[in-house]
Parts: sequence; structure tokens; C-alpha cells
Amino acid sequence: MTIKITLLGTGDTTGTPLVGCTCPVCAEGAASGRERLRTSLLVEHEGFTLLIDTSPDLRQQLLRAGSPHIDAVLWTHGHYDHFAGYNDFYRVQKYPPGYGAPEVVAYMQKQFHFIHFAAHPQEPYVPFTLGGLKITLGEVNHPPAPTYGLLIEDGNTRIGYTADTNRDIPQRTKDLLSGCDLFFADALFPTGVRHPKHMNYSDAVTLAGELHARDFRLVHLSHKIGWDAQHIGYDGDIFVI
Repeated sequence: MTIKITLLGTGDTTGTPLVGCTCPVCAEGAASGRERLRTSLLVEHEGFTLLIDTSPDLRQQLLRAGSPHIDAVLWTHGHYDHFAGYNDFYRVQKYPPGYGAPEVVAYMQKQFHFIHFAAHPQEPYVPFTLGGLKITLGEVNHPPAPTYGLLIEDGNTRIGYTADTNRDIPQRTKDLLSGCDLFFADALFPTGVRHPKHMNYSDAVTLAGELHARDFRLVHLSHKIGWDAQHIGYDGDIFVI
């Protein structure tokens, strides 16, 4: 069976164009209508639809994707640009059940204390099944928030995602994500720009090579990354594997 991945957003916490910015990337985006919404992924498999992270742009993202019914949500970590849109399901559909590492799910229950949703905490490195897919969470390094990448498997198909992380990913997670057919990596800034919580472009490309990914795309891109850089993902990109 095939897995369909849609990149609903590929931007960082501010999105691109950045409000009030006149840099060449933002100016081109404003002039051409190009945009990077905050990063999230839509995963479809055998009639089941999983949303990875609920960005502040969720309403717009779901409309662009044809208003799919979401069967479950998986949160990678508790930062605003990765969870704030969850309440956009209000009056749209029943709030989807939420999955993630125990501390992440507990944080979401606190943040959305006014919402009644089914919570399903999952232990890292212990596979669980969702929508016919085997999913395994793996710790990454995005201080100080507990943050997790993930591996999605269907038979011999392997799809990996680092979520937000710096270069110091635990070896156990590298082993988990090794040999993916398709790999998505956080690449916030251009090569040469260092950030304590994120990889830059060359870090992410190097990681994809170290993990022997058959194909990869870079996401969670800031407005410092040009629109036509190699290996980057674009909002609306669809991959069928």
C-alpha cells in the first residue's frame, strides 16, 4: 500500500514572508504570492489521515488541502508554531485524538485544558500502530523543550522526520532514522549560520547523507533560505511512496 505525504507548511515559527521584512526573499514572496506557512505534514494511508503537528496556520492549510477529515494528530513538541492551531478543529469536526511522547501529550492537555480530546501518550523508541502504519518516536535535541522526531513504516517503506533539532541528535535516533526512503529535516538557516536549537542547511544535508536517505527534503525554513535552494520542500508538495 502507498503512503501519501503532503507538506502543509515548510516555514519556521514566523513564516515567510516575515511580517515587516523587506529582504530579497520576503520581497519576492510578497510580489509573487509565494509563502511558507508554519511546518506541518499530512500523512494519508488506507483511508486514514494523520496530521503531524497543528500549526497556527492550520485553518488555511486544511482549506488548501481540500478540507480533509483528520483522524489523529501527532505532536512532536510543545512549541507554539507546532501546536497552536489545534483549536481550529472547533465546529469543523470532533477534535482528533492526540498522540506524542508522554511529556508532550501532558503539555498539550495543559495548554488545551478547555478542550476534551482523547490523549494517547506513546513511549519513545517503542513502535505503535496508527492507521495501519507503524510509528516510532525518537528523541532529538531542541533545548529546552522535549522534542521528538519520528519514523513511519508500512512494510518496507520508511519515512523519517527530525522535527526541530540541532546537530547533536542521539545516536539511538540516528539508528532509528537510518535508511529512509524519504526523510524530512529541520534546516532553519543557511550554511554558516549557527543556532543552538536548529540545524542549518549544510547540517541537514550532511545528516541526510549520514543516514543514507534515498530522498530527502528540508523543511522548517526561515526567510533566510531562498525560494530556489536545492533540496528544500515547498508548501503543497505531495509525495506518494
